[in-house]
Order: sequence, then structure tokens, then C-alpha cells
Amino acid sequence: MTHRSQTALRARVAIASAGALSFLLTACTTETPQTAFNPHSDYAIVGLDLFQTIIVMGVVVGVLVEGVLIWAAIRYRRRSYEQLPPQIHGNTVIEVLWTTGPVLVVGYILFLTLPVIFQTQAPAPNGSMNVEVIGHQFWWEFNYPDANVVTANELHLPVGRTVNLILHSDDVIHSLWIPALGGKRDAIPGHTNFIWLTPNSMGEFPGQCYQLCGYSHANMRDRAIIQPPADFDAWLTAEQQPPVQPTDAVAAEGAQLFQMTTCTACHTINGTPAQGKIGPNLTHFASRGTFAGSIFENNADNIRLWLKDPPAVKPGSLMPNYHLTDHQLDVLVAYLQALQ
Repeated sequence: MTHRSQTALRARVAIASAGALSFLLTACTTETPQTAFNPHSDYAIVGLDLFQTIIVMGVVVGVLVEGVLIWAAIRYRRRSYEQLPPQIHGNTVIEVLWTTGPVLVVGYILFLTLPVIFQTQAPAPNGSMNVEVIGHQFWWEFNYPDANVVTANELHLPVGRTVNLILHSDDVIHSLWIPALGGKRDAIPGHTNFIWLTPNSMGEFPGQCYQLCGYSHANMRDRAIIQPPADFDAWLTAEQQPPVQPTDAVAAEGAQLFQMTTCTACHTINGTPAQGKIGPNLTHFASRGTFAGSIFENNADNIRLWLKDPPAVKPGSLMPNYHLTDHQLDVLVAYLQALQ
């Protein structure tokens, strides 16, 4: 073997080893918040059960096929240059087996899949709680029409209660995907889709837009917050209240600045002249754990970073850089943090 061949071989071995090590490290990681293998709703459980069944069947079929190939390669290998191995062309039994076998396997998968399709595509049960889910570039709006509550990026749901998620899009095709609660489904302009599910566990579960929707597609995230029914009702009641009017002088100046600028053209704050529908509803902004498509934790430093130059931290953002002064940033941050 030449020196060049040895070098190339070492490189291939090193790459393969690095890939295998990365795979093993990934497999050992316990921090997997966006995994579909830890379902927390009936919809997610049904989808995972079907997926695992198909995977098991695929592995079994793969092992059988590879086993037959290896056996045939050894059993019918050419044993000398003068003698051809036995030929099976035209063997009716073998041709029937390898034709009907895949048909039966695929037919069984279809038999398992069709009930799941009909179950998950059926109308939501009577009494389900309706939540409108509207995709925007690049954030999610959640509207609770029966309670007249609108929020952004954080989907609050009560554990044990069936919810009907009604999906729309305000611009391009988006796709709602919260792996712990179930499979993804598109939000399409001019068309209504829906998902209905019943959360069975409390907690916070991250999600994201799954459909490539523009510049900041990767920054279009969301969170499902599953709460005890009493906590959810308390949250809903708090969201129905008008925002707390700032008493602090700095926050009050921020409120005045907000109302005097073009912020009111894009954002709504209930009980104020701000009634814009382009950006997220900010009525109870301070009560949210995240903002800007759930890419930032809701704190003073991140709010200031966002207001200073939104397109710099979230490319494609419809919110422009207003070139705010340090003082303007200070008072706006204080006002937004007062919107409980």
C-alpha cells in the first residue's frame, strides 16, 4: 500500500470514528426537550405507537432481506471459474414470494395507519376548548375566542381537557410542531386546518415552525405550557383583565413614548389607543416567559437588546430599527416590564 493510500485510509477511519463517537454522545444525552419519543398527549401517543410499529416492522424486514442476501451470496457463490452457480430465473415460487411479501407488509401498515388517520382527522369532540393558532412571520399568535384572550408564542392549556387547535396563517405557509403534544400540521393562508388533543402531563414543552417560511424560520419558536385546570383558569382570568397602569415615573414616560410613536400601528395594548394587528398583542407582555418568537427570555437586558435593533438579532423581522436613544430604550423597557 502506498503512502498516499495509507493516508487516505487513516482519514476515512478518523472520520468514521468521529461520526460514531458523535452518535454515541448524542444517544447518551438526556436533555432532549423536542423529542417525539416522550409523548404528553393522546394525539402524540397514537402517532408514536404507529411510528414505533412501522420501525419495528422495517427492522424485521431489513434483517430478513439482508439475511437472505448474505445466505444466497454464500450458498450460491461461484465456486470455480468454469462452473456457473445455479440459476433461478423463472422460479415461480420465489417470484410469488418476493412479490406478495412486500404487498402484505405494506397492506398491514395501511391497515394500521388508516384508523389513525380517520381518528386524528375527525372533528374535535363536543365540548372541546377552541384555540385559534395564527402563524406570522416570524411568531405565533394564540387566540382563545371563548374567553376573548389573545397572546403570543406561549400556548397555555389545562391538563386533561381536550383542546381544538384551529390553524391559520396570516402570510405564508407555516407548520405548528410541538413534538411532546403530537405531529406537525400546516397553517396555510386562506385555509383552515386543525389538531385536537388532550394533554396528559403538566410542564413546559418547546416547539417550532416546521415549514420553511422565510429568513427567520429557525427563530419562529413557541412553548406549550400545560397547567392544572385551576392554574389555567387563573391565568385566563388574569389575561382578561386590562393591563396594570404604570405608577413608576420611568415606566409612565415609556407608556407615553409608546403611544406617541408608530408602535401603536403594529401592537395592541387593551385599554389604550394602541390597537395594531401586525405585531404581537402586548397587553400582558410582562407575564410571558419569552418573546420575539420565544427566542429570548423575557428580561430587561433582552428587551433592550431587541428594541435597539430587531433585524440585527432576528433577520427578516418586520419590526424595523427605530434608532432609539439610550433614554428611550430605558423608559420603553420599564413600560414593557410593567405590563402585567
